[in-house]
Order: sequence, then structure tokens, then C-alpha cells
Amino acid sequence: MNTSKGKQEPDHLLILVHGIMASPKDWTYGEAVLKRRLGGNFYIYASSANIYTKTFVGIDMAGRRLADELPFLQGLSILEKLAAPLAPLIVGRTGAQLFLTDGDPSKPPLLLQMASDCEDKMFILALAAFKNRVLYANVSYDHMVGWRTSSVRREKDLIKPSHRSLEGYKHIVNVEYCSPVSSQAPHFPSKAARAKEAAQRTPNAENTEEYHQMMEEEMINGLQKVGWRKVDVNFHSSFWPYSAHNSIHVKNEWLHNAGAGVIAHVADSIKQQESRPCLSANL
Repeated sequence: MNTSKGKQEPDHLLILVHGIMASPKDWTYGEAVLKRRLGGNFYIYASSANIYTKTFVGIDMAGRRLADELPFLQGLSILEKLAAPLAPLIVGRTGAQLFLTDGDPSKPPLLLQMASDCEDKMFILALAAFKNRVLYANVSYDHMVGWRTSSVRREKDLIKPSHRSLEGYKHIVNVEYCSPVSSQAPHFPSKAARAKEAAQRTPNAENTEEYHQMMEEEMINGLQKVGWRKVDVNFHSSFWPYSAHNSIHVKNEWLHNAGAGVIAHVADSIKQQESRPCLSANL
């Protein structure tokens, strides 16, 4: 820790990134709470590189913008309910990437690449460099991202969610650590290429279902190579349960304050990890 005239300088960087068609304002409450609870040892930054329609350019382009926004990192640039045919029209290149129909039919989609280490894109190796990886997932009432997707689980791994909150953290119903699982690297067989081509040509439910199932299994195989702490959130008892997608990070303090316990849990979890020996960053 560096000090200057008694003022504490940050040792850690915490970047807050909003979702599609959003802005740093989504993190107004969360940023304030995290700053208050974590103190001056953390530099907390809400990204503004990809606001609103800029989120439509693609996951890779948005990632490069974020990296350019934070030059001091000195690192390399690295809707589930929405019908797949409409995604590219509504959210542009990002939509095609989210529904795995981006790029040449013979090439693996970006999200599959991001679940593996390939060529000069070492995504899993980058994830493994972090001491901890935590997923916060809504078990229900999330109209954008399903429980299975946000928690990186297979359908058979889902169990009936608890309705009882953990003490001190309202609406958090379960915390589970999943150890790394050794598995083959994700691959993109010719069968998947044919299915991708069909999904691109005629993006109906019949063509996309089998393709998505194949890709889902491959992505899970890749992502489970590192350990994950999975935090399940259930807003069933909140006043507006169907706003779970926005409540989990308190997009608006007055409309989505049911998620205050989630933000508190994030802060306390980070603080707990900080108290353990780890490598400090030179910011």
C-alpha cells in the first residue's frame, strides 16, 4: 500500500461494466456502496466506453474499447428469451454473437472461442490467472438471462431453488463452490458447422435448438476447466420479482433496491478475499 500525506492509495482495481443498451448510470448505486464498504484500497471504475447503441458493435469490439479505456492495465484487448432470428436485427453484431451465429459457418462462434484457449486468444488461461471467479445468477424472473446460462450449469444440474435467504443478505439463497473439472478442449465438429449454417440461413427454432445444445455443452466443458463460486439469487418475495434482471445489480436505487443485499454480498466477499494473501497490483 502506498501512502501520500496519510492518504491511502488503491492497491486493487474493480471495473463495473453494464449490459446491452445501458450506461454507467446503471452502476450509480452499486458503485457508491462498493466505494463506501471497500474503502480507499480499491479503485472502482464504471466503464463508459460502450454506452447504449455502442453495445451493438460486438463483444470483441466492445472488449477492445474497454481495454483502450483503461490503458494503465497494459494488457491485450481481449436475451436468452429473445427469439434468435430477431437478435441480429435488434442488437446488431452483438446479437449474432450471443446467439452463436456470427462469422463463417465453418468457423466456431466467438463465445465458443472464449470458452477455450486457441491461437493467440488465451481466454481460459486469462480466467485462471484470477484467484477467484464468482458468478451471480438469478434463479427465476430474469427475462433476459436464464439461471442455467448465468450460472454455467447444465439443465440436469439445476435443483429446486431455495426461498430462504442467507443471513444478512436478502434474496441470496445459495452459495456453491464448483471445483475445476478436467475435460477436453471445446471443439467445433463438422456437424456443428452444418447446424450453424442452417441456423444462419433459416433461424427458426427447429434449426437453432440442436445447434445451441451442442454449443452449450462444448462451452460448459471449456468453462469448467477453472473453479467457480456460484451465488444463486431469488427475488420471489420482492415487490417486483419480474425486475430481477435489473434488481440483481440495483440498476435504479428506488425501483430495484431489492438487490441491495446482493451488492452488500459482493462487497463483503471482495473484502474477505482482500484479507487473504495475494499479489497486489501496481496501479
